[in-house]
Amino acid sequence: MESICPIDQRCSHQISALLQPPSPLHIQEYFERLISKRQCHGIKVKQDGEFGKGVFAETDFEEEQLILKDQMLVGAQHPSNKIDCLVCSYCFKFIGSIEQQIGRKLYLKTLGVSQHHGCENDLSDEDQDNHYVENHHNSENGASSSSISTNSLPKMALEALMNGELSLPYSNKFPLPSVVSCPGGCEEAFYCSKSCAEADWESFHSLLCTGEKSESLSREALLKFIQHANETNDIFLLAAKAISFTILRYRKVKASHLKKQENTAPSILGTSDLSLLVEAWKPISIGHKRRWWDCIALPGDIDGSDEAAFRMQIRELAFTSLHFLKEAIFDKECEPLFSLEIYGHIIGMFELNNLDLVVPSPVEDYFLYIDDLAYPEKKEAERITQPYLDALGDDYSVCCQGTAFFPLQSCMNHSCCPNAKAFKREEDRDGQATIIALRPICKGEEVTISYIDEDLPFEERQALLADYGFRCRCTRCLEEEP
Repeated sequence: MESICPIDQRCSHQISALLQPPSPLHIQEYFERLISKRQCHGIKVKQDGEFGKGVFAETDFEEEQLILKDQMLVGAQHPSNKIDCLVCSYCFKFIGSIEQQIGRKLYLKTLGVSQHHGCENDLSDEDQDNHYVENHHNSENGASSSSISTNSLPKMALEALMNGELSLPYSNKFPLPSVVSCPGGCEEAFYCSKSCAEADWESFHSLLCTGEKSESLSREALLKFIQHANETNDIFLLAAKAISFTILRYRKVKASHLKKQENTAPSILGTSDLSLLVEAWKPISIGHKRRWWDCIALPGDIDGSDEAAFRMQIRELAFTSLHFLKEAIFDKECEPLFSLEIYGHIIGMFELNNLDLVVPSPVEDYFLYIDDLAYPEKKEAERITQPYLDALGDDYSVCCQGTAFFPLQSCMNHSCCPNAKAFKREEDRDGQATIIALRPICKGEEVTISYIDEDLPFEERQALLADYGFRCRCTRCLEEEP
């Protein structure tokens, strides 16, 4: 039997207002301000009647030239990747030191860390380490596959690495920002600077922190939500950040509104205050959305006759997740955000528009640097570093991995013969999306990327793109279509 969310019935008018697509004028104005703020002066977002939004070149680009760097609206590191990489929870730069990155990873492995439970402050010292990783069912979302043998390394040596008591040769060539703790006191979020910590707290984390200073309604319910997401699908964590972002933005918008209207009585949501929630929702409203259970790709092992049951199961999964989230951070003035209709559309937005969040690891750079040293410096350095490299195995090169929604990148249309791609250059060391030209692009030409592996045969490409809700009609597909 289908579960019913009472908020969907009670707030149907507000939900319709939130899901109403912004007008072309509002979209144009939003992206013009965004492009100006980010100084991406070589591009423009335009409305296209057939494909919706599109990104177009406002100048000529040469091959391999940077087109844009896009700051994410919402992003998260895969929980299963947190044991491998200690990064800033806001900008996703690697933090600490080379020694701390290596020592922490190996130390947690020796403890047999295998389950991520969130940031529980009442755990023992040993159990607190166990929050860094979980048994996530989507192993492709960043979980390390190779085993690490740390038996040959003394535990004291790993602790000395983590605590800064032991230095590795030439690690000073790869300095990293110092670790800044969460202002709410949780053991889950860490930052590269006080400014990143404050920005994350004000934008997302104050409602989602499980520390003592958390502004959530129930830390216990929040832990249940996090555990459910880790055990099912970490896309729920992104959806929670989107809702937290909108609630906190609504409060700022309302405070500003009331300050301007000090001589009038405050209005109530459901009458004129709905416009304030719509304004707070605007950055999320820009993204293309469908209900998650309607747009998620049917797994290969699900028979077509079982599709309806599968999609109902996905809906129930979202319903359960929403229940935990509502118990944790519900805000009566933002009640429509906790409807299943809105929650499903937010998750669907990430399903259709997400881009992999990837930040190269300085640990890989460090070991490559050691390998490139001249003799005898190389031999002397490897006498110290080789045991750690052997213990890490293939995992020495694991990068920060996650998922994010990038406003400008999400406007880029697909082509099976794209003229641009997402690509991290040597200097790109944070979570921003970096788009570079694959070939010369002329002024006025649309900038396109590929949503799939464009090397696949025609029918396989079209089958994958059907999950995005369209059939590709690029020049290559028109040529290859039977």
